[in-house]
Amino acid sequence: MAKDTKPTSLFGRFAGRMATLSGRPAAFVAACAVIVVWAFTGPLFGWSDTWQLVVNTGTTIVTFLMVFVIQNAQNRDGMAIQVKLDELIHATREARDRLVGIEDLDDTVVERLKREIERTASASGETRSPGVPA
Repeated sequence: MAKDTKPTSLFGRFAGRMATLSGRPAAFVAACAVIVVWAFTGPLFGWSDTWQLVVNTGTTIVTFLMVFVIQNAQNRDGMAIQVKLDELIHATREARDRLVGIEDLDDTVVERLKREIERTASASGETRSPGVPA
């Protein structure tokens, strides 16, 4: 990765690291282990409301915070994909430069452009999937 492409904000670095760590199998195993330990402590705490509240509160807080981490990662990935696609459009002679940045347009405009491209591709026979006969 190029030096200037690393997140510079504290939150960007934190969110990137958390997204990476939370997506690993070890994170899932750790989460399962926490739930198993919590379940086994049920008899110790007499299956009390407080015992249930601990896991409910903990999972709610983690879920709430992870929404922001996941959204940050998705925003970053989506933006990177758009930049890469824009570069490919720009570098391809036959591509229409007006398609660069269409992700910021209204949904109806994007749908209209999609139908237009599908019609153009269909007319030229380019809509076939690999291995599917014409």
